[in-house]
Amino acid sequence: MIFYNLLGRLPFPLLYGVAWLAYLVIYYLHGYRKAVVAQNLRQAFPDLTDRDITKLSKRFYQRLCQVALEIVKAQHMSNDDFRRRVIFTNPELVEKYSNGFTNSVIILTIHQANWEWMLHGATTALNTPIDAVYKPLHNKKFDKLIFDIRSKFGSKPLPKEESIKDMIRRRREYRLFVMVADQSPVRSERSHWTTFMNGEAAFYLGAEAIAKLTKFPVLFARCRRLKTGYYAVEFQEVDKPPYDKNDHQITDNYVRLTEQAIRDDPESWLWSNRRWKRNRAEEDARRDSEES
Repeated sequence: MIFYNLLGRLPFPLLYGVAWLAYLVIYYLHGYRKAVVAQNLRQAFPDLTDRDITKLSKRFYQRLCQVALEIVKAQHMSNDDFRRRVIFTNPELVEKYSNGFTNSVIILTIHQANWEWMLHGATTALNTPIDAVYKPLHNKKFDKLIFDIRSKFGSKPLPKEESIKDMIRRRREYRLFVMVADQSPVRSERSHWTTFMNGEAAFYLGAEAIAKLTKFPVLFARCRRLKTGYYAVEFQEVDKPPYDKNDHQITDNYVRLTEQAIRDDPESWLWSNRRWKRNRAEEDARRDSEES
C-alpha cells in the first residue's frame, strides 16, 4: 500500500514516464500474457497480419500501463481534477431515462479507456448516487485500494454476489447501477451465448435479469481517450421497458455496442482477459452427459 501511495503522489508527467518504463518491462522482459493478447487479437481481427497484431499489442500494453497508474493516481486526485479530465457529452440522456431523477437506471460499460476514472467522473459530474457492481480482485491489497478509492468519490461499491438482492430490496431508491459486464462469466453462472468479435462467447445475464425484475431502463456508457490523461464518456440506449421475458434483447444490444466500441478504438480494450476461453459445444455436451 505504501508503494501504491507513493506512485499516486507522482505528478502526471513523471507518472507517464514510469508508465513507459513499466511498458518496457512488462512487454519485453516479463511478457505478461502476451500469448493471450495475441490470440485474442487474432480471434477478433482475423484479417490482420502478424505485424499488425504485434503493433496493436504494443499499443495495448502502452495504454494498459498508463491506465493502471492513472487508477492508482486517483487516490490523490480531487473532484475538480475529474471534472477537467473526464467530460460527459450527453448527461441529459441519464435524466431522460430516469424521468427527472425519480427512476433508477442501470448503466452497462466495458473495460475500455479508463473505466475507473469514468466512475469517479460520473460521481462528480452527474451529482447522483452511484452503486458500482464489482467482482472482488484476487489481490487483496489492490482490491482494498480500489474499494477505498471508489468509496472516496461517493460511489458505493457493491459485490456482484450481493447485487441482485440489494437492487430489489432498495428498488424504490433513486440511483445509478454501474456494471462492467464484458468479462466472461464462470460456468456456474447463468449465461447467454452469442457471436462476439468473430467468435462465440458467453455473457453474464445478471444485468438483464435485474432490469427485467426492476423494470429499470438500461444505458451503455462508452469511454473514449481524447489524449493522454483525458477522456470523454457518451451514453447510448441499450433497452427500456416493457421487456420481453423470453428474449435476450438487453444482452444482445449490449454486445453489439461493445463490439462497435472495440472496433473504433481496439488498443484501449482489456485484451489480457481470456474472453474466449470457454467452448459452447464442449459445455453443451458435458451438460447433456450430466442430465442423461
